[in-house]
Formats: sequence, C-alpha cells, structure tokens
Amino acid sequence: MTTEISTQRASGLALESFDDAYRFAKMVAASDFAPKDFKGKPESCLLAIQHGSEVGLSPMQSLQSIACINGRPSVWGDAALALVMGSPVCEHVSEGIDGEGEQMAAICVAKRRGYEKATVVRFSVADAKKAGLWGKSGPWTQYPKRMLQLRARGFALRDAFPDVLKGLVTAEEAQDYPQAEAAIQPAKEPVVVRPKFDPPRLEDDAVGKARLAVSAAATISALDRLRTLVEQRLTEGKFTQAQHDEIVELMKHKAEMLIGDDNGTDFPHEAAEHEVSA
Repeated sequence: MTTEISTQRASGLALESFDDAYRFAKMVAASDFAPKDFKGKPESCLLAIQHGSEVGLSPMQSLQSIACINGRPSVWGDAALALVMGSPVCEHVSEGIDGEGEQMAAICVAKRRGYEKATVVRFSVADAKKAGLWGKSGPWTQYPKRMLQLRARGFALRDAFPDVLKGLVTAEEAQDYPQAEAAIQPAKEPVVVRPKFDPPRLEDDAVGKARLAVSAAATISALDRLRTLVEQRLTEGKFTQAQHDEIVELMKHKAEMLIGDDNGTDFPHEAAEHEVSA
C-alpha cells in the first residue's frame, strides 16, 4: 500500500508521505491555526487534508474547507464553487435570487464545457418549507437568501460536476440533515439472581433447630426435656432472651395441642434432645 498523499492541483506545502502528513497534522492540531473542530485532533486534521487533496486543495485549504458534519465529510459551499470554477471542465456558473418574500427562490446555472445544455437548479421558499428548513433557528432565520442560494448551488454543482467534487456535499446542506438519534432506553434495574430458597442464616440455625424440635415433639415429657435444653442455651448465651421466649411460647401452644388431643396419648415419634443441640 502506498503512503503517498494525493496532491493534484494543490499548491503550497508538499506532503509526499504519510509520515510527513501526520507530522504536519500534529503540528496544526496543536496550533492556533487549527479550526475549532480540528483543535487537538491530529487524526481528524490528517483525514481532512487527504479529503481535500483528492479534490485539489492544499493542506491548509483543506483544513479550512473540509468539514465532518454528522459523520459525513463535506466541503463548504464557497470552496465547492471555487473548485468547480477552477476546473477546466467548467464553462461558467451563475447565481441569482428571483422574487421576494414567500415567492422567493434561488437559482443556480452551471454550464459544463462541451455540453449543450446547462444544469439549472431552482430552490424556493416552498422547497425549504417542505424540507422543514424555512424558519429554522440559526442561519435559515438570520440569512435566508444566503441559505437558499447555497442549497441551489450545492444541487447544481453536484449534478453538473460530480467528478470535480468527488461526491462531497456542501457542509451547509449536511448541517440540515436530521441527526440520527440513538433510541433512549429506559434505565433498567440490575438483574439480581437469587436462589430459589433463601439459605438459612447462621445466627438463626440453632433457633431453627429448636423450632423443628418443638414441632416434632409428640409428648409433654419431650417438651419438658426441650424446655430444659432451651433454658441451658439461654444461660450459655447461645439464645437471646427474645429467642428463648419465642421457643417457650411455641412449646406452650404445642403442649395445649397435645393435652387436647386424645387425652395426651403419645404419638409414634418423640423428639430427641439432639434435635436442639446447636
């Protein structure tokens, strides 16, 4: 792959290699001569220089005439006219404003050498309204005639001299294109993966075993043995007073159930002391 930079018809500083161009771009980006959009951006400077060189602009002309609008390289309207009028294929370009007020229209006539008919483009207030430009804040409100003129010029020059402009649109036209706005997604709460069942907390493990033992107790004597163990755990500091009282309350309910069930007849299963040994 060649590293030579195209310099057709460009005058001024000659940049003969990629390294030369990048060093120059870095120097410009760090200087006060860099346009606002190129300040501190040597890569953007380099690409602007290359785009300009392909249509015949010198490095400094490129930085002043090439713009990246909405992600698309473009050329300012005055530079586009200068490139076309400086080309040997251009016979003449004429512009004018016809009418006033709502009937106003800009006309651009571009005649290519060797062609019988000229390219004539008319861009009216009605066209600007249809495109949603008329009355738009900014240049369309401050300089409406100028904006009509630039739009007619851009269409005419691109139609008559596509080889000269190499597909570049005018920057004024590119500025009017609607920007593609990224769809704004509502903020989503982070997904928290939880276990199907909450794991038992370690500090509640002994209390949980005591509850199970109370539930499984089949006789009053079994509950008495459990109560002794619960009192012991309270003394040892393994149960808090609140936990002790909760288990004792469960025992009372269990005792009432046993006394009222078949006159206290034992069930087949009796709770063992190890069931609360936590």
